[in-house]
Amino acid sequence: MSQIDLAALDAALNALPKRFPGPGGVAGIVKDGQVVAARAWGYADLDSAQPMTGMTRLPICSISKQFTCAVLLATQKDPARLDARVAEFLPNFSGPLPSIRQLCDNQSGLRDYWALTVLQGGLAEQPFRREDALPLLARMKTGHFPPGTQYSYCNCNYRILSELIESETGEALRELYRRLIWEPAGMKTATLTSDTSRPEDGVVGYEGSDATGFFPAQNAIYWIGDAGISASLEDMLAYEAWIDATREDETSLYRRISVPPRFADGTPARYGYGLAHVTIGDHAFTGHAGALRGFRAQRLYCRDARISAVVIFNHEADSFAAAAGLLKSALGVAEEPASPVPDGWDGQWIGPNGLLSRVDSARNSARLRHATGAETLTVSPDGTLSAPTVILTRAGEALSMQRPGDNLTALLAPLAVVDAADGTEIAGRYHSDELEAALEIEARDGAAYARFDGLLGRGRMERMEPAGKDAWLIATRRSMDAPAPGDWTLLVERDDQGRVSGLTLGCWLAREIQYSRNSGA
Repeated sequence: MSQIDLAALDAALNALPKRFPGPGGVAGIVKDGQVVAARAWGYADLDSAQPMTGMTRLPICSISKQFTCAVLLATQKDPARLDARVAEFLPNFSGPLPSIRQLCDNQSGLRDYWALTVLQGGLAEQPFRREDALPLLARMKTGHFPPGTQYSYCNCNYRILSELIESETGEALRELYRRLIWEPAGMKTATLTSDTSRPEDGVVGYEGSDATGFFPAQNAIYWIGDAGISASLEDMLAYEAWIDATREDETSLYRRISVPPRFADGTPARYGYGLAHVTIGDHAFTGHAGALRGFRAQRLYCRDARISAVVIFNHEADSFAAAAGLLKSALGVAEEPASPVPDGWDGQWIGPNGLLSRVDSARNSARLRHATGAETLTVSPDGTLSAPTVILTRAGEALSMQRPGDNLTALLAPLAVVDAADGTEIAGRYHSDELEAALEIEARDGAAYARFDGLLGRGRMERMEPAGKDAWLIATRRSMDAPAPGDWTLLVERDDQGRVSGLTLGCWLAREIQYSRNSGA
């Protein structure tokens, strides 16, 4: 076994309950194919005092995507022959359809269907049945970029894949997972828990924090292919050991799904076949995160260093930070001291994708709000603000945003901040042909709220706030999926006479959706 710092790893594991407080969690490290450390602390259910153990099955959520892609490759000699079948799920789509590989690599350009449940009037706790998904997908008419040109996380990619796999093989996805991965890997208790309202082993997921207290999260969605697997820490560590044991076999499933991905123009990508490609220190890792309301999970594997980390919480702490911290401790990766952030970075901008980007700086870091969650940036030697996912460069009053993983470089236009605006001008009802759904805005006494109405019902009143001239934010803090879509940017459109004629609404997961104002509204 090559050398790792076991003392530092042991200390980092012991610090997890304090660094990431919550009801309970599990974590483990595999090195050179052997489990070298594991922990299970706290409770799977606070009310019954059921302890969390290494055998407690927990939702691994979107980590399931790599299993779906592996099953696809294992059962289909030439997955590209299924490209023509994608049209079956998108009968109203205009423009080029994504290929099977672009679905696997999150390069489809399709808007995420869990984000769209908000715009279709879905409530966070309402049931979302298996039969609810395909009608929602079938309404899609456009994407938010041409397939293969960019990256955007999209759960419905894997929902389509799961339907195709079951149709082509005549077998249930659960049995394919079991036969092709779980049994060979020694994952003795892993199962498919598509109905999130009935988690395995009586485990409870919790929302909240030490500041608010922790309370049970209520889930009622059905997912398959995009998520759904439940596994224990022992199962996941067995999976990591199996990956390491097959690391030199180019025909092994994990080697096949971990090939370096590319965009259609040949540019290297950072996501492929349900795996994110990330760097920690000087080490290249493949892995994935998982999230459901009340749960967070992360697994990472480095083939060269032959080391893996698995972390799963039954609360909503940062599982990636926890897993990366364990790996840094084991590998002796030192944290670089951050330089002070110079003045002049704070502000907000609008990009060509119609999304508001905000920068708020602190002493040694800044927070960028652009995607689903905020990103922490630090000052680079060249004076830019950067994180593994993004590089910001000042260009006069404008801001250049480079997102290599998304294959996107964009110039953002500054938007002056406003603290108040008259929402009565935009109040009324709007219709989206894209979604075949409605949006209603109500405004009175200086406040404005939006409500979405569509395939899934009539949603809750969502708070709006003015961001700038003809720009608003709609805040979605809770939705069926987790994390929630975050802030939606709403841009007001006007006719030649300056009257409000429509809106453009979007978030990182579902961009640039057009709404027209109903006549008389």
